[in-house]
Amino acid sequence: MAITALLVAALPLSIVWISRDTNKYRKLVWISVFLTFDLIVFGAFTRLTDSGLGCPDWPGCYGEANPFIAHEQIRAAESLLPTGPVTMVKAWIEMIHRYLAMGIGVLIVAMMGVAWWRWAGRRGSGAPFAPAARGVAAPGFSTFLFFFVCLQGAFGAWTVTQKLQPIFVTGHLVLGMSLLALLAWFGGRLDQLHAPLPRAAGSESARLGRIRLLAALSGLVLLVQLALGAWVSSNYATLACMEFPQCGGAWVPEMDFEHGFHLWRDLGKTAAGHYLPFSALTAIHWVHRNFAAVVLLVLGLTAWQAWRVGGLASHARWLAALLALQALSGVATIYFNFPLAIAVVHNAGAAALVLVLTMINYRAKYLAAPAYQ
Repeated sequence: MAITALLVAALPLSIVWISRDTNKYRKLVWISVFLTFDLIVFGAFTRLTDSGLGCPDWPGCYGEANPFIAHEQIRAAESLLPTGPVTMVKAWIEMIHRYLAMGIGVLIVAMMGVAWWRWAGRRGSGAPFAPAARGVAAPGFSTFLFFFVCLQGAFGAWTVTQKLQPIFVTGHLVLGMSLLALLAWFGGRLDQLHAPLPRAAGSESARLGRIRLLAALSGLVLLVQLALGAWVSSNYATLACMEFPQCGGAWVPEMDFEHGFHLWRDLGKTAAGHYLPFSALTAIHWVHRNFAAVVLLVLGLTAWQAWRVGGLASHARWLAALLALQALSGVATIYFNFPLAIAVVHNAGAAALVLVLTMINYRAKYLAAPAYQ
């Protein structure tokens, strides 16, 4: 498995190595952002194709490094339950997801190693640790990323070993989105060291103060919605409401919040071990759907305010476009009876919102600051 992870990471590391970019460390961070985004989208595909238990152990597949070697065990499980969670296709989907995750882990280890190497070299030479050097090579943030990705990996393992228990699936998705935000924040910091934007002045400074508050609130609101969306997906509650804007023929349908939002329970079961009632799934779906209105309002207001500020305008336009895409793909998922492609697009849109909103938060903080941050 370790060799596979190194092989997966070899291509992006080679791209960074042969690049003519004068700041290869910055390029490494942004390639990691790109691959983490891809990992989240492919993770959504893995979950939506019911491939999360395609290999029911961890980190390998029936104790082997890949499904080719575990062919006999997979075929035996598939013959017993042809429509079950273990098939050759699902095994490969799950293992590709794991390989990509491990490759990103290697890239983050490389980030941390380079940062510590540069830091040790400067200390050994007696050179001052200048602000620019801190931004490029300070080991603190990359070391934090290393421990964070280890936590994310642990949740990935628990997702499998605990048989898709909703709390672990939800935690795994939220941590994945958080890792994407952390990497994007780091990339934004390196961007400003590479090509700094002009600081705000005059009336624009006052406006940036409001934008920073709105952007921070938007981040919190989006985090809540991501957790709610993950809870919908992990409980397979997407089709609990088959119409829009009503649900079950009513604006406020029959709902069981107690069982629906009890965190520590098995998939499809109540805490007492009984089958989860449909009204609990309805509650899960209904809350996510209606909280989307809060997301549209708060993030839309942030986009409107940021639209008129230099350094934020392009990101504000992206934010507005992504909000429209999310609303459309969410409604289309219901109207078209949960087609796989639209559901994956909806998850990709959520990850893109995380990226754009992170950059708005960082840039607003940077532009409003009087000195290096």
